[in-house]
Amino acid sequence: MAYPQIIQTLIEYFQKLPSVGPKTAERYVFYLLKNRNINLHDLATNLANLRKNLTTCSNCLVISEEDPCPICASDRRDKKTLCLVANTQEMASMENTHKYNGLYFILGGLISTIDNINPENLNVKALLKKIKTDNIEEVIMAFSPTIEGETTVLYLKKLLETYDIKLSRLARGLPAGASLEYADEITLSEALKYRNQIQ
Repeated sequence: MAYPQIIQTLIEYFQKLPSVGPKTAERYVFYLLKNRNINLHDLATNLANLRKNLTTCSNCLVISEEDPCPICASDRRDKKTLCLVANTQEMASMENTHKYNGLYFILGGLISTIDNINPENLNVKALLKKIKTDNIEEVIMAFSPTIEGETTVLYLKKLLETYDIKLSRLARGLPAGASLEYADEITLSEALKYRNQIQ
């Protein structure tokens, strides 16, 4: 039996989300259809406004409602320490530890030969400019301990070794192959606290 066109269209939209196959997409649509506690109008309005009401911070490149973002605008942050993360979600994970008081910079991903992501595809030029302009003294590389994360650390280490800055990375409390985004706050706090200088 063919579903009504509006249901079929929504199923196709949900399938475009990461890790959502046809059956999961179908379940999502019928859940929304049957569950009267979900305000579909509010959901649709928020989805429609998602891109319209957000911007990118010109300092750290995080997705934010303001430019500069609240972290970059704060005068209580350590302006000489810069924590590099791959994306906005990983920055949120680091910030939720409440153990870091410096600034952040969104690299925009990790180097990955499989996914054809090269250094040119990342925010490397903006990073170098920020380090020079803001007189950064320490750069913390807070990347997931994956092959892509390690490749990115090695590339940036070689690129930044001529700069007069301290390079450090998160301690090995994070399991190899784990995604930083899903690490618990205690593990992240310990990894940040016992970070190692990159030799």
